Amino acid sequence: MAVSGYEVTASKYRPKTFDELAGQEFVVSTLRNSLINGHIAHAYLFSGPRGCGKTSAARILARSLNCEKGPEAGPCDGKETDVCDNCRSISRGASMDVIEIDGASNNKVDEARQIIDEVLFPPQSGKYKVYIIDEVHMLTNQAFNALLKTIEEPPPYIVFIFATTELHKVPATIKSRCQQFNFRLIPIETIQEILKKICAEKGINAEDDALFWIARESTGSMRDAFTLFDQIASFSSGSIRSELIREKLGITGLDKLNALAEACAANDSPAAFALTDEILSSGIALEQFVIDLTGFYRSLLLLKNGVTRESLLGYRAALFSVKALETYDSIRLEQALDILLDCYRNIRYSVSPRFELETAVSKLTWLNKWVSPSELKQAIDSARSVLGAAGSTAGGNVASVQQKQAEPVSRNEAAVMPAAGAATAANNAAANNSAAGSAPARPQSSPDGRSLSDEFHKMLASRGTAAAADDDAPMWDSAVRKPENENPPQVDNVLSMIPGTVVN
Repeated sequence: MAVSGYEVTASKYRPKTFDELAGQEFVVSTLRNSLINGHIAHAYLFSGPRGCGKTSAARILARSLNCEKGPEAGPCDGKETDVCDNCRSISRGASMDVIEIDGASNNKVDEARQIIDEVLFPPQSGKYKVYIIDEVHMLTNQAFNALLKTIEEPPPYIVFIFATTELHKVPATIKSRCQQFNFRLIPIETIQEILKKICAEKGINAEDDALFWIARESTGSMRDAFTLFDQIASFSSGSIRSELIREKLGITGLDKLNALAEACAANDSPAAFALTDEILSSGIALEQFVIDLTGFYRSLLLLKNGVTRESLLGYRAALFSVKALETYDSIRLEQALDILLDCYRNIRYSVSPRFELETAVSKLTWLNKWVSPSELKQAIDSARSVLGAAGSTAGGNVASVQQKQAEPVSRNEAAVMPAAGAATAANNAAANNSAAGSAPARPQSSPDGRSLSDEFHKMLASRGTAAAADDDAPMWDSAVRKPENENPPQVDNVLSMIPGTVVN
């Protein structure tokens, strides 16, 4: 059976020169200047996320050090007629002067001792003997300790290049002996441009939105982008389209997410549940749907705060629902993200993952009625200031009334009283005059027998609530309560507000 000559994109398009190393300008410029000036360190430590070019950079540096034309700014430029023997053998993995070691499977102290013994032998054909140890954080503490002296004072022809995705696991004693280079995630735009060039070389028709989606899903990893590209190219039959990607990979389309968000904004629970069932019935995994919906509301939040970069939103800003953006403010969108993130965390331990999702969708349908604790506090503070000002006004009115009751009745007032009540008025005046300066007068009662003091305390107990029946209302209710049209809008609803619940 003949062996297939197919080569995966990640291997075929692995960078072979510094110019092809995408998204790592700082690392490239520093290494090039070191090679040009002859400042070759005895140990390098490359760290960063997966698929961003650490191992490729280590191989390029090894080729540059042993290139027959160098060390210069880089290895041979890749043309078959110009490649030297050393660069060619290193590219094939056949060079005895460049040793690649997997730190995950060669992590014990015995392997470290073997390296210590081998460094005593000089390179065979090149200028340097290079050790590339990938996933170096997997070495045991004993192996690290065994290498310390060799890394600190190696023979002049030895160069160590360590690569790791978990820098925090590398001991500080190793870091201090190496030049450290932090590799960054590759920008989405850069990955998209590289995929466009590959499509042009392979004769594949690809939509820009489809390539952008591949670049976004790779999360800054070039290797992940190549792997996903190969999978999509396999079922696309020479034409990569966004619709086909959503259908084959079970991705929720933006049109479905827009429709669901508009149904939630309109408080249309039946339509929201129907759309949820339709999306799940199409074969989309429940976890993937929650991820897509969470990313959609995140994009709405970014748009609400003025962010329009397509690389951050995932789609062009004009494609998002205008109705959802007009309905929700930033506080409601943050609450939507909290609901969906909690839903994703609870799915794993739920009786039914679908129940969790439907509960989250139900919460989203009344999201525009949700009141945040900060808004509730603001409403209470406004109500407190209004009711406090009204209470102070009522207190002044009561004091003036009590003072008037304590004043003696003048002769003119007694003269105009009916004859039947003159004696009573005179007796009251005499009692008040005799008591003046010795003790405060007891507040008089109202005509129906209720004391002013009792009425005032009753007013204080009932202020801020709806007025009682006319015959049970406090005497000073009109002095305390302001007309409704003068109250701030928050006061009218403050009593029905509870944090995290709906206001009818």
